[in-house]
Amino acid sequence: MNKPSFKQDFSHQFARVFDTQHFHAPKNFSPKDVDIIKRAVETNMPLYLEIGAGKGKHAMLFATANPDKHLIAAERTAEKFAAFAKLATGLNLPNLTHVHADAIAFAVHHLPPASLDGVFLLYPNPEPHNKNQRWLNMPFFEFLLSRLKAGASIVLASNITSYIDEACELLQTVWYLPYQKSVIDPQSARTHFEIKYLARGELCQELVITKPDNYRTHFDATPAKWGADEV
Repeated sequence: MNKPSFKQDFSHQFARVFDTQHFHAPKNFSPKDVDIIKRAVETNMPLYLEIGAGKGKHAMLFATANPDKHLIAAERTAEKFAAFAKLATGLNLPNLTHVHADAIAFAVHHLPPASLDGVFLLYPNPEPHNKNQRWLNMPFFEFLLSRLKAGASIVLASNITSYIDEACELLQTVWYLPYQKSVIDPQSARTHFEIKYLARGELCQELVITKPDNYRTHFDATPAKWGADEV
């Protein structure tokens, strides 16, 4: 991928800058959970974030299969989160933190720069009537990149071909990020949506987006403030 030269001292050409001041700290996030995440960062335990975890199927599978990694799974819908929390509590997975909160507000207030080893965006809402609400069209995406370690990845999965195609174009022409595109195995069962889409015979695809070394954003120097009211 050949990145053209440009004047600004950043690794991308996304024009809008994310404003962290618009997001209040999540009310349902406990000091205990803050301490768990802080310890994971301080001990270099691999830390992952799932945005829109739904009823938690992927989150619980991931935490069970990877006891050496810690996953924060955020879901803002009350009904879905209640079902998720009930199942997760029964499993008692110490490496899974389930968060009832908007993932953007959570990231702003509780994730320091270069703290994440990976992010999962599994079957996000395609926002057919407002493309500016799709993840790679949002200013928050730059902030999210700043929370990733060098070499960390974002996994984006969708059953909508146009969503994947648009993401590929933006990765090449705006974000200048390397990625691998693949077709998801028909037997995969990471989320309830994935099971439903594959059972219908729909094409499900996945992008694994990697943050290169020395990738620069507006937010790299933002200090970590554990449990603070603002970044």
